[in-house]
Amino acid sequence: MYTLLNLFGGSPFTLLKQHLNCTEECMQSLPALFVALEKGRREELEQIAEAISKKEHEADLIKNEMRSQLSKSLVLPIKRESLLEFLSILDRIADKAEDVAVLATIRQLHLLPQFQELFHRFLEKNLSTFSEVALVMRELHELIESSFGGIEAEKVRQMVEEVADREHEVDLMQRQLLKHFFLCEDQLSYGEFGLWQKIFETIGEISNLSENLAYRVRATLELQ
Repeated sequence: MYTLLNLFGGSPFTLLKQHLNCTEECMQSLPALFVALEKGRREELEQIAEAISKKEHEADLIKNEMRSQLSKSLVLPIKRESLLEFLSILDRIADKAEDVAVLATIRQLHLLPQFQELFHRFLEKNLSTFSEVALVMRELHELIESSFGGIEAEKVRQMVEEVADREHEVDLMQRQLLKHFFLCEDQLSYGEFGLWQKIFETIGEISNLSENLAYRVRATLELQ
């Protein structure tokens, strides 16, 4: 028996999952990136950053292929515009991972002990927010099979709320991190201080975009 995805053409959904996998790999490399930075392992830092860039490029190729397929006359269970918006936000999240990697390698940085622990917690909370929305995205198949209703739909709604809760926790943690960071202002050069601020901001955007993606999925769910 054909599933709904077989009937409607599953390829764009397969590509969306592949893009999600690439984005996850980018995210999973970020903790090791900052461990290498913290330990002063410059060569390892550069290698991890390069791996993130390659994976982000792979995600771009998948994005282009998916956009090409969606321009064709495929019958889909949800609007093309919704799928393209999912893809666009997901792609921006992958871009943020690459941006963080680039920022971390522009010049030699020091992860000062005064904000070291809080920074790692901040990074982990952003990554966990993305991990939660990745679970939401992986529920798309089940949502389609259930015609966007029933227990599966309620499960996704609850998961979206969890993403929102985590994003709020990130906001609170980012304020705390900045307070600690500004206490160390005199221990950093002007350039290094500004670079760390940009890194904090870019990492924080991961959870913001994750929340946007989760709400977009929920909005699509409500329209079905």
